[in-house]
Amino acid sequence: MPRAPRRPSDEARRGAYKPRVDFSRSRRRREDGLLALRRLDRDAGLFKRRRDESAPAVHATDPAPPPSEEAPPASSALPPPTPSLPPDAAAPRDAAESELEGLSELVDKVCSDDSTSQLEATVQFRKLLSDEKNSTVIKIIRADVLPRFAEFLSSHGLPQLQLEAAWVLTNIAASDYTLLVAECGAVPRLVELLGSSNVNIRHQAIWCLGNIAADLPSCRDILFDHGVVTPLLSQFREGMKIPVLRTAMWALSNLCFGKLPAEVQVKPIVEIVSQLIHSADEKILADACWTIYYICGGVDDATQDVLDAGVCPQLVNLLMHVSASVLLPVTLALARISAGTDAQIQVLIENGILNYLAQLLARSFPKNIKKQACLIISNIAAGSKDQIQAVIDASIISPLVVLLKTSETDIKKEAAWALSNAASGASSEQIQYLVSRGCLEPLCNILAYQDPDLLYTCLEGLENILQEGEAGKKGEESGTNPYAQFILECGGLDKLEDLQDVKSDRIYELVMKLLQSYWDEEVSESDDPNVPGSNDSADTVETTSEDAAQAQPPEPASAADENE
Repeated sequence: MPRAPRRPSDEARRGAYKPRVDFSRSRRRREDGLLALRRLDRDAGLFKRRRDESAPAVHATDPAPPPSEEAPPASSALPPPTPSLPPDAAAPRDAAESELEGLSELVDKVCSDDSTSQLEATVQFRKLLSDEKNSTVIKIIRADVLPRFAEFLSSHGLPQLQLEAAWVLTNIAASDYTLLVAECGAVPRLVELLGSSNVNIRHQAIWCLGNIAADLPSCRDILFDHGVVTPLLSQFREGMKIPVLRTAMWALSNLCFGKLPAEVQVKPIVEIVSQLIHSADEKILADACWTIYYICGGVDDATQDVLDAGVCPQLVNLLMHVSASVLLPVTLALARISAGTDAQIQVLIENGILNYLAQLLARSFPKNIKKQACLIISNIAAGSKDQIQAVIDASIISPLVVLLKTSETDIKKEAAWALSNAASGASSEQIQYLVSRGCLEPLCNILAYQDPDLLYTCLEGLENILQEGEAGKKGEESGTNPYAQFILECGGLDKLEDLQDVKSDRIYELVMKLLQSYWDEEVSESDDPNVPGSNDSADTVETTSEDAAQAQPPEPASAADENE
């Protein structure tokens, strides 16, 4: 038996009754609620990259070998592969250990004024770093040679020394000690090397800067302080080799993660990315999409800049890409855009996103991709009635119902948001369609979820449906609300009664409103007259219900939910 509702003041009771959700705030709340999870997605994919020791040391007159093209993309979910040993260093591991014990000789050479000794020692340090052990990095750091390698970056008459020094710093920056590289004086010199006439030196400088950008926000701040953006963007030119373009796109995506400084101009970045999302190279394509995702969340009003650049049609088309490494950043970027204004969401709808999402939900992809697809749908369903109609017209409701019944918990929750948002703002005809597609029972099942925001939105959806059921009483011979009767039969009433013990006042008030408005007779009939005091309790519920009905204002306050 429901307990009697508490008796708040008339003003508090008026504020508690709100007929429908504030959809713009609902989208913002949904976006904020998933921010931490999305950052985990990003952290799982944004790996630093070591340059593999894949060739012997080159002479100053020879072109340097390009970095390995097999380094994992920024969107990879696997750690970087263990680099291979060079042909000239195929000795046992204990040989490298013995070299570490004799670092003092290498340090002396690095600190000498002889360029030949400097180059020889720098090459040896680079080889030592190929084993990818933090213990090796620690010993080299303790040798206090990082500032010396940073100085070598300015040896413009010795391009091979510049390349080797940048290579050493790249692999140290790929370790847990990136900040030391950022603070040893290397950053301004690396930025300067982006203007080098030697393509291999430029490539290595980009790589090192990309590793620094993949670390702490303070590391990215150092890069921004030294004006890295414009020189990095200048690397994107016609005729770029694919390996260099991959590294540059990856570095740019790392740089755009987080909150970009106000002085950074987003439009030039978006213009470049808008071209690269058409790339046939999967790694370039994935990093370009990650960049869009970061920009939409890291700069105020950047979503509009992204849409103005014309990326939306291609982003939507990429929902049909076969690779999950591309689909993940694509769905994340589109989810960020769908959290914008109704006008921005309309751009997505006009580009046919809902039809693509319907096909995506029917395909076999990792759960995080399907979860983001449901998030996009829920954000669209939180819009206007026309946008809810677009969801209906795309035949997405039935797949959502199936996902809500059969999928994993994370996907169920997103599908639940989509149906709850649609039910909360649907018109009379739309409600009838939702019910005809079997939405009512899954909505009742959502009442067992623990998410307060989702629960409240679901309750608002049920309230909207029940209000439509009241209008349908006229067509029922029994004169009963058909939707209230169905909720009773599928166990929804029991779940509503269980929610009377919920800690949230706003959920409690809405639950009591529904119970008293649509099932008062059932509640009274369920009381056991043999239990002492049960009739008195039932009378209390009925009396309170009448008082609440008399006190309920005809025009409830629209900002009540936000005040609570």
